[in-house]
Order: sequence, then C-alpha cells, then structure tokens
Amino acid sequence: MNAREIEFEGHLIDSMIFPKALDLILDLEGEFEIVEFRVGKRKQDHSYARLIVFGEDEEHLALILKELHKIGAKIPEAEEVELAEAPGDKILPDNFYVTTNNLTFVHHNGKWIEVEGIAMDRVIILKDYRALCVPISEVKKGDLVVVGEKGVRVVPPERPRKSTYFEFMGGKVSAERPTEKMIEAIAKEIVELKSTNGKIAVVAGPAVDHTAARDALAGMIRDGFVDLLLSGNALAVHDIEVSLFGTSLGMDIKTGKPVPGGNRHHLYTISKIIALGGIKNAVEKGVVKDGIMFECVRRNVPFILAGSIRDDGPLPEVITDVMVAKTEMKRALEGIDLVLMLATTLHSIAVGNLLPSWVKTICVDSNPATVMKLMDRGTHQAIGVVTDVGLFLPILYEKLKNSKNSK
Repeated sequence: MNAREIEFEGHLIDSMIFPKALDLILDLEGEFEIVEFRVGKRKQDHSYARLIVFGEDEEHLALILKELHKIGAKIPEAEEVELAEAPGDKILPDNFYVTTNNLTFVHHNGKWIEVEGIAMDRVIILKDYRALCVPISEVKKGDLVVVGEKGVRVVPPERPRKSTYFEFMGGKVSAERPTEKMIEAIAKEIVELKSTNGKIAVVAGPAVDHTAARDALAGMIRDGFVDLLLSGNALAVHDIEVSLFGTSLGMDIKTGKPVPGGNRHHLYTISKIIALGGIKNAVEKGVVKDGIMFECVRRNVPFILAGSIRDDGPLPEVITDVMVAKTEMKRALEGIDLVLMLATTLHSIAVGNLLPSWVKTICVDSNPATVMKLMDRGTHQAIGVVTDVGLFLPILYEKLKNSKNSK
C-alpha cells in the first residue's frame, strides 16, 4: 500500500476535526496509523496529531489526501507550491487546485502567503508576489495557476474558545429551537459588531415586502444596522410599489386583500421609476418617500440588485449581466462580518458561494429546504432559522433597538 505522513494542529477534539478526519479515511476505504497525538491541557492550548495514511495505490492515496486537505491536513515538510501556466483565457491547466471557502495559504519561495479574496470553487493564481483567489472567468493566458495540493495549507474554522449561544447554532437547522431566544442572541451579536465598527450585509427577497417585515428592514437601515443590501429587481419594485400605491403584488399591505386593478401596480411602478431615471432620482425628487430603497438612498447604504430572466422592466439600477453582478457582489462583500439572509433561496446560495467561512451567516426562511440547500452547497457556517420572515424581522428590529438603548 502507498502511504503518506500528515499532521493536524488546532482544537482538534472539540471542533471535531480529528474524528472527522478518521471517519473520512475509513469512508474512502483507506487505512491509518496514529503516530503521535498530543491533547492540549488547557482550553486555549492546541492539540497535535501525526498519522500515516494508507491507500491501495498512488491514485487512491491522492484521493484521500485531497479530501483530508480540505479539513486542514498538512504535510509535515513545507513543500513548494506547484504552478502551471494557463494555456488560454478561461482555460486551466490539468489538475488545477479548487479552493474551499476556508482560510488558505500557499508556500512560495520559502514563505507562506495568504490567499486573498478566498471563496469556494475558484482557483488560485500567483501574481506580483500575491496569491489571488479568482473565478475561471478572470483567468488569463499565461497566468500562474496553482495545481495539486502541494504547498497549499487550509485552516478550517474552529469552535470558538468562548462558547456562545450564537456560535453553538452554526451549521444546524431546526424549527423546534427557541426562536425568540435565538433572535435575541442574533440582535446582541449585531449590536456588538456595530459597536466595534463591524459590517453587516442583508440579502433579502420580495417576501420581505409582502409582509410586515418591510418596515422593520427599513428601520434597521435607518438606524445604522445595515451596511450593504444585496437583492434582485423584485424586492426593489414591490418595496417602491408599497410606497406609491400601498400594495405589494396588488395586495393591500394593511388588509392583505387584493385591490381592483392592483395586479398592474408593479408595472406602473417600474414605468414611473424608469421615467424618473432610477431609484435614487425618485427618492431625491420626493416621489418615493419611505421604505427599504428610500432608506438605502437617504443613508448612503450601497445596494446591488442582480437581474434574472423573471424580471419585469427591470429597474434602471438592476445589473442584468449576471457575471458583472457577481463581480460587484464579491467586491462589496469584502470586509463584511455578518450576513443576514431573508427569504430568498437563489440569492442566499449565490451570496453564500462568495463568502469566506469565517463570515457569520444567518439564513431565515419558512422552508427548511432553503437552509439545507445553502449548507449543502458549502456554506457550512450558516445558522438556520426556520420561521416566517414577517414574524422574524419585526422581533429582531425591536430587540435591536432595546439592545442598543440598554448599552
């Protein structure tokens, strides 16, 4: 059998890294021998493990090592990263390295270099003594692309040494949890983040407009709890429809009953905003007087609206080229500490794919499948709150105001 020595270091037991590594080896029908295992004696001490991994042949061993590498396995000796030139624009060399969303380093010219802009399912290129994580669409002919796992080190997130209710919920989904207690913990986390100049992004779907949640989200933006809004055409259209007509999708926002001719209101809204030259102009001219988009404009909170084939109009600010929208979203998310995802499956998954694993992520949806899809696609740090956004947001906003006032 082919064999390779690897090592792990960190909070291996309480973060479940070491048991996960052993399970992974056995699941892939490999074998292992534990050579050394030192357990940290104090809470802050790291543990260390060194083991030999066996595979049936070189190919089988490489498969096992590739998977172990994703959860933090390191080769004891510091190997030089392997590079190969991209043969053409958007064309990658064989065996190119595919990134996770975890903190990643490459060993080049005797130094460990942190990979910038890390996100899942991308590639690493070395340029001007920097390691850059880029999508395939940005690879140019001649770029030096990392291939294989040699000289690449991944540092997975660990359970924090100071346990909190918020952190404990990471990567879990259940509708049976004490939701109000969780909302209180989320509110406290947001207030603490803002007190240290942390940044918070909201990803929202049009269901926020159709419920009582619209005013709560607008209030959060007005009170400085939101630093970035990511959404699509529908959220903005129906938010402005409420401001102009008091309806959302033709339904009276106060009574929930359909209004005669209300099915045309969203089209009237789109036409009016296009005639005014966009959302910003509509706010500045006093046509739009309240709501989510109104507060974004008034408070200079940046927003990115990504288009889709379902869009009516769309509004002038909507980015209809999805690749441009993705690039803008990725750029805007730099430095964000917490993301609140509200009742939108596709936008939540899209944003999740752009986030590094250390960004706290909360996904709120009445359908547990939405949260599961988000995690299944790699956003393992997400907290799932299975509830109606129309109930969640007003409670959250109230607790945010209370937490802020009590400081």
